[in-house]
Amino acid sequence: MSIMPDHWIRQMATGHGMIEPFVETQKRDGVISYGLSSYGYDARVADEFKIFTNVDSAVVDPKAFSPASFVDRKGPVCIIPPNSFALAHTVEYFRIPRNVLVICLGKSTYARCGIIVNVTPLEPEWEGQVTIEISNTTPLPARIYAGEGICQFLFLRGDSDCETSYADKAGKYMGQRGVSLPRM
Repeated sequence: MSIMPDHWIRQMATGHGMIEPFVETQKRDGVISYGLSSYGYDARVADEFKIFTNVDSAVVDPKAFSPASFVDRKGPVCIIPPNSFALAHTVEYFRIPRNVLVICLGKSTYARCGIIVNVTPLEPEWEGQVTIEISNTTPLPARIYAGEGICQFLFLRGDSDCETSYADKAGKYMGQRGVSLPRM
């Protein structure tokens, strides 16, 4: 399994629609960087957020998820309360090839502020906007900037195609747009 370089990512994005919209160079002037990097792609966070709250004393249950667990916010900035959590999604729509697995890492700018990004792997032949979990581990409110970089995706190409892809399994998050809540 090999990590794929910028020229491969560019070719797959521009020739096969692997990332749309695709930013061919890294943008960094006055923003948290996003776009193509040496061995990855820095994705942007969209302007829709679901911020977890305990206003209604809800319990987070992945098997019976309640919308009472969060409040919706839309805008250029999201403030995540101390020691809290928000869901968001990428601006970009991804189409993962059958022989590729994608992993995600947080951006150092946010990590150095105590903001942790968690994304599960993007499986072979999965497609959609990526739901992003953003944790504020600090005792202070944290600001997240919509339309700017939030995480970096690394593309790992297998030596051969997998036997069963996400599409073959008819995965429950296939084709998602916007923030997708837990599903059973």
